[in-house]
Amino acid sequence: MTHQQMLAFAIVAGMMALFVWGRFRYDVVAALSLLVAVVVGIVPADKAFSGFSDDIVIIVASALLVSAAVSKSGVLEAGLNRIAPYLRTTQIQIVVLVGVVTVLSSFVKNIGALAMMIPVAFQIARRTNTSPSAFLMPMAFGSLLGGIVTLVGTSPNIIVSRVRGELLGEPFGMFDFTPVGAGIALAGVVFLAFGYRLLPQGRKGAASLDEALNIKNYVTEARVTPESEIAGQTVADLRRMANDEVKVAAIIRNETRSSSPLPDATIRENDLLMLEGEPDALESAVARAGLKLSREHRQPEMDEATDEIGVIEAVIGPNSVLTGISAERIALFERFHVNLIAVSRSGQRFTERLRTINLRPGDVIVLQGNLKKLPDTLKELGCLPLAERDIRLGSARRSLLPIAILAAAMVLVAFNILPVAIAFFGAGVLLVLFGSLNLREAYETIDWPIIVMLGALIPVSEAIRTTGGTDLIAGWLSSAANMLPPTGALVLIMVAAMAVTPFLNNAATVLVMAPIAASFATQLGFRPDPFLMAVAIGAACDFLTPIGHQCNTLVMGPGGYRFGDYWRLGLPLSIIVVVVGIPLIMVFWPLR
Repeated sequence: MTHQQMLAFAIVAGMMALFVWGRFRYDVVAALSLLVAVVVGIVPADKAFSGFSDDIVIIVASALLVSAAVSKSGVLEAGLNRIAPYLRTTQIQIVVLVGVVTVLSSFVKNIGALAMMIPVAFQIARRTNTSPSAFLMPMAFGSLLGGIVTLVGTSPNIIVSRVRGELLGEPFGMFDFTPVGAGIALAGVVFLAFGYRLLPQGRKGAASLDEALNIKNYVTEARVTPESEIAGQTVADLRRMANDEVKVAAIIRNETRSSSPLPDATIRENDLLMLEGEPDALESAVARAGLKLSREHRQPEMDEATDEIGVIEAVIGPNSVLTGISAERIALFERFHVNLIAVSRSGQRFTERLRTINLRPGDVIVLQGNLKKLPDTLKELGCLPLAERDIRLGSARRSLLPIAILAAAMVLVAFNILPVAIAFFGAGVLLVLFGSLNLREAYETIDWPIIVMLGALIPVSEAIRTTGGTDLIAGWLSSAANMLPPTGALVLIMVAAMAVTPFLNNAATVLVMAPIAASFATQLGFRPDPFLMAVAIGAACDFLTPIGHQCNTLVMGPGGYRFGDYWRLGLPLSIIVVVVGIPLIMVFWPLR
C-alpha cells in the first residue's frame, strides 16, 4: 500500500467515523474531507471544486425542483381525493398509497414524491380513523423502491450512470434501470401490502406545530366565477368536494346575506361564499371548486422585478392598531399595502364580511403583501408573526403544466435527444418561467446540504481511484470471491452496499463503492454493468435504519417510529430485494 493510498483510506475512514458519530451534519463532514484531501495532496488544488460542475449536481437539484412543482400543482392530490372514499380497508389504502408513491418516485425525486403524498395519507388516516403509522413507513420504503426504476428516481442511479460513462464511454440511459428496478419494486409493493402488519400497532406521531397552535376555524371569502365547477350545485356538494372539512358559513348574493345556509341551498355564479375551515382544507376547497379568493383590494405594490407577493400568518397583539377596528375602517390596504384574506378567533364563527370584522387581540389573521415588506408591516401593525407554517391560502391552482413539462423532459432523454442534465435543467427553468414555482420556492426546494455533499465528495472519491485504492480493495474482494460462484460475487457487492449505506449516505456510498465494484468485476473477468447495477440497488434500498436515507427520516416523527422499528419491516424487504434483484440483474445484464 502506497503512502497516497494510505492517506486516501484514512480520509474515507475518518469521514465514515464522523458520519456515524453524527456530531456534524453530512455536508460539513464532506466539505471537511475535501479540505483535508486537498491539504495532504491527494486532490489537486485545481480540481478541488470540480465536483460542483458535475452533471450529478445539476440533475439532483433540477429533479428536486421539478418534484416540488408537480406537488404544488395539486393534480395528484385532487385525483386521489376522488377515489379516497372507496378505499375502505387498511390493506387497500396501503396498496394505493404505496403504489402511487412508488410510481411517482420513478419519475420525480423519491423524497419529493413522498413529501407530496404524506398529507394525503394523513387525510385518509383521519377519515378512516386509522393510525398514520400503518401508512408512512411502507410509503417511505415504496419511494425507495420506485427510485430504482429510472435514472432520475434516486441519486445512486445518477452517480452510477456517471461512473459507467467514465469507464465505458457511455452512461446508463433513462430506462436502463427499469427491467430490474420494476421487478424489484413490484415484489416490494406486494410484500408491503401484507408486511405492514409487522409494524407496531397504533403508534402516535409527534404533534406538529400546526396541531400545537390548534387554529382550526379560519374564515375566508371566495367568489364563484363563471368557470367555477361548483356553480349551479349545492352547499352539500361543496362540502363533499371538500371532504366535509370546510363549512359554508354564509352566502352573500346581491348584498343579501344568507347565514348558515341549508345543505340544499344552490350556489350561483357571482355568489360570495364565507368559508370556514383549516388553512389546508380551505386551500384545497378553493382549488377544487374553481373558486377565486375575494380580492376587492388592489394588488400589493412591488418595487422590483424580484419582489414577490405572499402571505404571512400573525396574531394581533394587545397594543395593535387593529384592536377594535375593521380592515375597512382602518383602510388596511391604502395605509399598509396588505390585504386581509383570512381571520380566526377561538370559539367564534364569523358570517360577516372579512373587511367589516372588528378585530381583537389574540385574533389570528392571514395577510397578503410584498414578502420583503411584510415583517416591517407586522411591526407597524403591532402584530406578532407566528412560527413559520406553510400557509399557501390563495396560491394553489391545479395545473397540468408541471406534469407536461416533466413528461417532455423524460421523452427527450429517453430518445437521446438531450442529455439528462440539460433536459431537467431546462424543465426547471421553464417551470419557474411559467410561474409553477416562484424564485423563492425554487431556491427553498433545493436540498442544498445534499448538493454541497455531492460536490465535495466527488473529488474525494476520484482520489481513491487515482491513487489506486479502488484496485487494491477490488483485489481483496476478488480474493474472497474466488471461493464463491459468480452469483455469490454479485450478492457480495449488493449486500456490501446495503451494509455501508446506513452509516454513510446513499450518494456517498455509491461514490465510494461504484469504482470499487467496477474494478472488482474487471479483475474477476466479468462485465462491470451488473456490478454497477448491484451497487446502485444496494445503496438505494436502505430499509434498516431511519438515518441512511432522507425518506426514512422524514416519516420517523409523524409516524411515531422508533429506531428499532425499521428493521422489523426493512429486514425481510431487504432479503426480498436481494433474492429478486440478483436473478433479474443476471438476466438483463449478463456477467459475461
